[in-house]
Amino acid sequence: MEQIVSRRPPPLLLGHQSEALLRGIARAAMDRAPQVAERLLEEVDRAEIVADAEVPDDVVRIGSLVTYQIQLSGRINTIRLVAPHEVDLHASRVSIISDVGAALIGLRPHQEIEWEFAGRRQVLEVIRVRNGP
Repeated sequence: MEQIVSRRPPPLLLGHQSEALLRGIARAAMDRAPQVAERLLEEVDRAEIVADAEVPDDVVRIGSLVTYQIQLSGRINTIRLVAPHEVDLHASRVSIISDVGAALIGLRPHQEIEWEFAGRRQVLEVIRVRNGP
C-alpha cells in the first residue's frame, strides 16, 4: 500500500472575478456545507489573485472541464466544475462546494494536492484543464 507523505500545498492562481464569485458561493453554503465552504475559503485565501486577463487558460476555475487522477487508486476522472445550482452528477457536473471542487480550484496541469475525502487523505493530480465551451 502506497503511503501519502504530507506535502506543502501547491500554489494557486485566481482572477479577481473568480475570487469574488468563490467567496460569495462559499459564504452562501456555510449553513448547508460548512466544512467544505470553510476549506474553499481557505484555498481562496492562500491563492495568488491577479487580474482576470492574466489568468492562464489552463487554470481550474468554475466552468473548467478538469481531468484528474487519484494517485492512491490510479483512477482518472473528468468533471466540469460548476456553481451549486448547476450540478448534474449524471453529466459529471460537480459543484465547487464539494471536496473535489474545493481541492481542484486554482490548480494547473501537473500540480498535485493532498486532500481529505471521507476521512482519508488522498493526492489528486490535475492532468488536463479545458476552459470555454
